[in-house]
Amino acid sequence: MQKKASAVWSGDLKTGTGSISTETGVLSNAPYGFVSRFEGGPGTNPEELIGAAHAGCFSMALSVQLGSAGLTAKKIETTATVTMDKLEQGWTITGVHLQVKANIPGADQASFEKATNAAKAGCPISRLLNAKITMDAQLVG
Repeated sequence: MQKKASAVWSGDLKTGTGSISTETGVLSNAPYGFVSRFEGGPGTNPEELIGAAHAGCFSMALSVQLGSAGLTAKKIETTATVTMDKLEQGWTITGVHLQVKANIPGADQASFEKATNAAKAGCPISRLLNAKITMDAQLVG
């Protein structure tokens, strides 16, 4: 399986502009730039997209783990907070924190923790990142 995305950039770092697109068209020339990446301005940025990818990947991986335990989630909500720090070698993603809230009928705390830890370790995006991944997971409902 291969998935494609593309980026176009024009100009220098601080005043240049870019756009990001995906082959599915979900993102089509979504703007990004220095202001959206480092100053909280409008547009997207690579770290935000990594966070979205990680949250989505984790939620699906948790669904697989739950299915293996004979459980089905009513709802899984995952937020991924990506931390980027300026290190000696340059800007580096140093961590991702997953905040998970899940409603899983029939699940107990032990089975929930086992499933969330396995999903965190096994999600392909988790395995891709060379960063510390932490998590707070709450079983609700």
